Amino acid sequence: MSDTDGPCYPDDIRSPMTASPPDPRRNAFRSDLADIRLKGRVEAERFVEGRPARVRDCLTPLMRAPRPDAPVDTQLLLGEPVLVFKCPGEGWAWVQSCSDCYVGWCADEALDFSAPAPTHRVTALWVHIYPAPDIKIAPVSFAPMNAQLAVSSMQAAAAGGSAGGAAGNADRFAQLADGRFVVARHLAPLGAPAADDFVAVARRFLGTPYLWAGRSARGIDCSGLVQMGLAACGIDCPRDSDMQERELGMPVNEADPAAWRRGDLVFWKGHVGIVSAPGRLLHANAFHMQTAEEDLVPAIERIAAAGLTVTSVKRLSQ
Repeated sequence: MSDTDGPCYPDDIRSPMTASPPDPRRNAFRSDLADIRLKGRVEAERFVEGRPARVRDCLTPLMRAPRPDAPVDTQLLLGEPVLVFKCPGEGWAWVQSCSDCYVGWCADEALDFSAPAPTHRVTALWVHIYPAPDIKIAPVSFAPMNAQLAVSSMQAAAAGGSAGGAAGNADRFAQLADGRFVVARHLAPLGAPAADDFVAVARRFLGTPYLWAGRSARGIDCSGLVQMGLAACGIDCPRDSDMQERELGMPVNEADPAAWRRGDLVFWKGHVGIVSAPGRLLHANAFHMQTAEEDLVPAIERIAAAGLTVTSVKRLSQ
């Protein structure tokens, strides 16, 4: 996932001569309207440039259609940049994420067209947002891991703000550009990876409820778990498991699960898990309805009994 404000360029946009049609999940085009970068590749009545904006809500569902009961494909996180191609004036906006290129509909009130550029990324599972630099007052909002925040200054905590004798744990606050505050130790500067072990990051989501299209500790799905773990380490990662299987890492040819290494990604049709240790599988799944860690071989056998066999294993580094 990119920390930049620049527009997203999927491979099929960069390679206009490819024979395959653009993937509508990551290319903004319809019969009536399309991204101007797709001119010559798709047919549309009108081509436009996307208008830059940022997500103003902590979590915003990105949906397949502009209606409340439409399927949700993913979530946009606070501060993430998007390109807006259409705001029809009915409470919806047709957008493309600049982080992973996903296209869909979101509430237009969830977007900010004048937000300052973010400076930091959230490293905690959640960060509380306070109206003043004091951990003893009620937070007014929150932001999930990998959300992007604009910090204007650093401040000492209010007198008596430490709790439980844990002096120093809340002695420094980051003041946001909108005047609110977060504990500074829960942030890292953009461009500097907050972690170097994506498996360890993913394990922090153990017990998180399973949520289709989820990307946070409030609820997460299998590919969201992989994406959030890699994003915390500064590694670009597409959103869906089929994209991840196609684009991440190199194939592991060993068929014996005992040969799979920590950090390998195991794919099924519509599902992905992480080898978290030799013989162990970490995955957000609907069987447990949460992010769970279990023995690898029994998990493979259980999933096979449901009609799905492993389609590939990918290794991010050799």
